[in-house]
Amino acid sequence: MNTELLKARQTKYVAYVTLYIVVALAVVTVANVLADRYDKSYDATANKQYSLSDQTIKVIKGLKQDATITYFAQDSQFGTAKNKLDMYANLSSKVHVVYVDPDKKPLVATQAGFKNLNTAIVQVGANKNEAKSINEEDITGAIIRDLKNTTRTICFVTGSGEHQIDDSGRSGYSRLKDLLGKDNYQGKSIDLLQKAEVPSDCTVVVVGGPRGDYQQPEVDALKKYVEDGGRALIMLDPPLKIGRDEVGDNDALTTLLASWGVTPNKDLILDFNPVGQLAGLGPQVALVTQYDSHPIVREMKGSATGFPLSRSLDTKSGDKTSVDRLFGSSESSLSTSKLDSERIDPADPKNKKGPMTIGAAGTYKGAKENSQGRFVVVGSSQWAANGFLGFNGNRDLALNALNWLSSDEDLISIRPKEPEDRKLTMTKAQVKWVGLTSLLLIPLIVIGTGISIWFRRR
Repeated sequence: MNTELLKARQTKYVAYVTLYIVVALAVVTVANVLADRYDKSYDATANKQYSLSDQTIKVIKGLKQDATITYFAQDSQFGTAKNKLDMYANLSSKVHVVYVDPDKKPLVATQAGFKNLNTAIVQVGANKNEAKSINEEDITGAIIRDLKNTTRTICFVTGSGEHQIDDSGRSGYSRLKDLLGKDNYQGKSIDLLQKAEVPSDCTVVVVGGPRGDYQQPEVDALKKYVEDGGRALIMLDPPLKIGRDEVGDNDALTTLLASWGVTPNKDLILDFNPVGQLAGLGPQVALVTQYDSHPIVREMKGSATGFPLSRSLDTKSGDKTSVDRLFGSSESSLSTSKLDSERIDPADPKNKKGPMTIGAAGTYKGAKENSQGRFVVVGSSQWAANGFLGFNGNRDLALNALNWLSSDEDLISIRPKEPEDRKLTMTKAQVKWVGLTSLLLIPLIVIGTGISIWFRRR
């Protein structure tokens, strides 16, 4: 009787084990099938270095025709590019990735347009462009150039001390010019002093922080250009009178802007936001973390931007203009009209308390039908220079503004981010406290705990 009971129990155990094994195999099989069919991953990095940016997702999901990415490398190097390029293919069935080893398939490589190893040729429809690397900026940039198929020209005004696009120093705009090239824009300099007329091939005109005053013919040229349907980004610094390198009042240009509904004030914004101080910014840099609902800044929630040496703007729509606020300083900010002294008293009752508008966008309805001028005004110019363009969301803001001005709203988004600098910024007091804690307090706690345990055992 006991033998039969034992056999019955063994039978049950075997049945249970068999059932568990079948269920486990089924779960593993289903999981593998789902993983193979739906390639999902989670990017835990702070700035999403291993995920595609909002801009790329927007461009790829908007494809209306097939796109082929042909990557050229040796077989052993295909794995390096596969992780990145497969993310493009997983976004849309219209994206196809082809891997070609030029040494093994020279004819195929030649027909595809092979130039250098570890590069890619991106083809959308009949248009082809080279991506010089498999970085997201280069791949997405090549797709955008294929889609646009026309080069738009961004004209930077020169002649009055503006930031120069061929200047690679901290105050130059060379990095902005390079970034524009990835969106299929071409940057060039124009001088309105030599000829007071905006060239017909200019898609957008940029006035980047002139140090000197614009002459009336230059201002008239900008006025005619915008009011006839042109587009302009105008960045004006406060008219500081400190040291030898003074900034002109530029009354003629500010008067024109006032007639469009944007009045630049003769002041300097000081921002005492503690978040800015933690980021290593001084009070002369206005930190912006909140934005209005305009298309330029609509997708920038969660991004911070910084504006060194900025002035405030007053905005008002008129009969022919419609003006929208883009962003402003924090409630911890104030502005001073004392622009001729390095020593500014934050407690001066004459100071104006924030928040204050720093950026605005507007449209001008001219006499011509179906012709709408557009303009963006920012009370600072250093934020778009090489030394500050890489700060958090500054790059996205600059490119989004130019996208909107050139009627390329489909490109407005958050771009691929560069590798994040994870440096920790601390004050002297914080450094001293960390030193005392790690070198004195923690060792004392460990020693005290050891002595206490020893006495208890005694």
